Amino acid sequence: MRASAVIIGGGVMGTSIAYHLAAAGVRDVVLVERDELASGSTSKAAGGVRAQFSDELNIQLGARSLEAFGRFQEEIGYDIGLHRVGYLFLLSTPDEVASFEAGVRLQNSLGVPSRLITPEEARQLSPLISTDGLLAAAFSPTDGHCTPEAVVHGYAAAARDLGARVLRHTEVTGIDLQGTSITAVSTTLGRIATDTVICAAGPWSRAVGAMAGVQLPVVPLRRQIAVTEPVAGLRPDLPMTIDFTTSLYFHAEGPGLLLGMSDPDEQPGFATDPHDRWIPRLAAAMQQRAPALLDLRRTGTWAGLYEITPDHNALIGEATSVSRLLYATGFSGHGFLQGPAVGEVIRDLYLGRVPFVDVSPLSADRFAADAPRPEANLV
Repeated sequence: MRASAVIIGGGVMGTSIAYHLAAAGVRDVVLVERDELASGSTSKAAGGVRAQFSDELNIQLGARSLEAFGRFQEEIGYDIGLHRVGYLFLLSTPDEVASFEAGVRLQNSLGVPSRLITPEEARQLSPLISTDGLLAAAFSPTDGHCTPEAVVHGYAAAARDLGARVLRHTEVTGIDLQGTSITAVSTTLGRIATDTVICAAGPWSRAVGAMAGVQLPVVPLRRQIAVTEPVAGLRPDLPMTIDFTTSLYFHAEGPGLLLGMSDPDEQPGFATDPHDRWIPRLAAAMQQRAPALLDLRRTGTWAGLYEITPDHNALIGEATSVSRLLYATGFSGHGFLQGPAVGEVIRDLYLGRVPFVDVSPLSADRFAADAPRPEANLV
């Protein structure tokens, strides 16, 4: 088999890249996924989509993706369950307020309609919260949430229609090099001759990069999500609500809620089995910020993997030590929401075109150059 480019990873990044390359007329694009499409981090994501970030690049990638999600059904032909209900960040300390004030100014300068609001206004938007101790909140009405699996399958179907090949249940076992040039990708289905590999393998990207001698500093970290029984009187326009101090977040999921938060005691690793160690901290966060949630019965829970980099920001670019290995990974929890825009960027890097935004500051080489680019608005 021969391919103009082999994409490794069948989540939102891989399928978005496959679609954007195929739509640009690139022939013989092959996407390789060792399991089912969307079976990795994408299927475990909370589905939030936003442009409220502290980093200019992330704001631009988020805003561009929001535009794509908005036209997804018309362009791709899939209903992704998009709910533009907004993101609401609850702020409890002066430092948080100052940070988000600066973030809102930057977001507004880039066309994002975010704003700071009072605790009372926040409670009107999200009635399940308590305003005790709240100083302010940040809200952007164009953010929201949608269904990750639908985005992946939409992109994959559209890519296939345009001639891309999608190989499921196929594992990459090696990347063949001649000097510093890629010549092939070895898989459990055989060898694929190619001169280009695009790594979109999420938490498994470090191992993929190592096959070509490229350092991609990504580590996996388990994060958990729970869903609740139906909530009486749940308003359909409930925003994605995040208590920034504790990281507790929730949004409507059918008649109930989807909720989660970070666990500072979690150690890096590939474990994805749910556990109850986070429940006491989750309950304490609920008691502090949304005590009404304590009365809700949990009806399900699951765990997935974040792909964490040292500065909690993405790796997007092309390797300098090997020709041609491109990568889009390490999104540290905000990969799903940037998938459409990053697909555009990787397409343009592949074609030698100038992307709509300069992603060179997100090169994996920034760590060797001691130039990290931290993102503050994490969930």
